[in-house]
Amino acid sequence: MKILFVCHGNICRSPMAEFVMKRLVEEAGVADRFEIESAALHTDEIGNGVYPPARRELARHGITECPHRARLMTRADYDRCDLIVGMDDENAYDLRRLTNGDPQGKCRQLMSFAGIDREVADPWYTGDFESTWNDVLAGCRGILRTAAAAP
Repeated sequence: MKILFVCHGNICRSPMAEFVMKRLVEEAGVADRFEIESAALHTDEIGNGVYPPARRELARHGITECPHRARLMTRADYDRCDLIVGMDDENAYDLRRLTNGDPQGKCRQLMSFAGIDREVADPWYTGDFESTWNDVLAGCRGILRTAAAAP
């Protein structure tokens, strides 16, 4: 399964989700069944690494290897990925625009996998990276449960 996590700039939430998901599939012994990446929906941060407070939050939970440079999602990503996971309503809007309405139904918001109808907490504005970690972990665990249940 090819999963692409997206957010506005690809330096906080989406790379956090990428690295959390990579750890979860590795711990579950199914890493060979997944390709996991992240990308931006806007050009603000292209080329930048994981935002230092996000990197510190990942490290606080034992994820210290985070090789990453923000990149822009393309229409080709839509064609090659099985699942594209946004973090908030703005991402959902941008994804519908970029994918001509998501005709293949590949785009979802992360918290929907946790059974929660809200956006992932955005630490860029709040500075609360722990809440974002909790949201990302819950959503990624939900993706893994969903993938494990798939035929």
